[in-house]
Amino acid sequence: MKALRRILTLVVKEFVVVMRDPKSRFVVIAPPIIQFFVFGYAATFDLTDVRYAVLDASRTPASRSLLARFEGSPHFQQVGELRSEAEARRAIDRQEVRLVLHVPSDFGEDLLAGRPGRLQVLLDGRNSNVAAIAMGYVDGIVQAYNAALPPPPGEGLPYPAIQLAERAWFNENLESRWTIVSSLGGIISMVVVVILASLSVAREREFGTFDQLLVSPFRPWEILIGKSLPSLAFGLLDALLLSAGAVLWFGVPFRGSIPALLAALSAFVIAIVGIGLFISAISTTLQQALLGAFIFVMPAVILSGFTTPIQNMPEWLQTLTLANPMRHVISALRQIFLVGADTAAVWPQLWPLVVIAGLTLPGAAWMFRHRTT
Repeated sequence: MKALRRILTLVVKEFVVVMRDPKSRFVVIAPPIIQFFVFGYAATFDLTDVRYAVLDASRTPASRSLLARFEGSPHFQQVGELRSEAEARRAIDRQEVRLVLHVPSDFGEDLLAGRPGRLQVLLDGRNSNVAAIAMGYVDGIVQAYNAALPPPPGEGLPYPAIQLAERAWFNENLESRWTIVSSLGGIISMVVVVILASLSVAREREFGTFDQLLVSPFRPWEILIGKSLPSLAFGLLDALLLSAGAVLWFGVPFRGSIPALLAALSAFVIAIVGIGLFISAISTTLQQALLGAFIFVMPAVILSGFTTPIQNMPEWLQTLTLANPMRHVISALRQIFLVGADTAAVWPQLWPLVVIAGLTLPGAAWMFRHRTT
């Protein structure tokens, strides 16, 4: 009984310590509630409002009847009508649409003659999971359309139906490994960099060597650069090794340029170093630094589009993901590996990383100086 009483006393003391400390109260209560709602909106594999365009070369009542079923579906959102295959290729390249419905010119004639009509579906294979789910929705609509077709007059004639012709671009077999492994260099290096950077200053504080560092001949910005360069070097080295492993070990195609890969990973790692140093500057212990890194990493991965499409998220959450460096580097890596993008092609993903790095590093420096004065 005495042992139990001592344990209970210790438990009560720990509860009191946590609840009396404002930072501990915030960590215990606020992040789980915020992450619950964020993940609830973001983590879903269901697709709604999949952007698609139509290339209707038939322009017959049969083709319009089929395409009307897509317009009425809650899973799809038509964003345009195309006039040529070149426009279809351009729309998918620029990620303006996730798929293109191509109805050939002989579609209506084939159905009237009792022959199967053909519907070609061009898919963006950069995210194989999204492409496969969207293809399932397309197949469901086509099956419903086939079931509603009137039977041909006379016996012995074949029953008209639509034959689907799937064609995925950039990832022809929709291999999920290509989609996932091509992005792992960014994700894993982020974990390494944010932990190393967040522990750097907090470790000095906890070990009691921070004051010695401040009275040394180093200036604050020199200390900050000295703390950030090892994290940057390790993170970039890890990302490049994992990228090489994706190609050499897992057989993921590398169709882009090495300068584009170096530029994307360098800008990303610098941005993450700034976030890690900011966490370290506001932390007084190693535990606080680790907890801060964990609180950043989880939402960063969920809101990056790595597993679930960003377009499925609410508008306000999609806007929030623009500040997430993971979103931009994953898009850049998939462009470089699967599409064959060069530095100019991934510039739309590069400049947000440069802007984030330009904000996080000065922010970390300001916080470092603020906490040392």
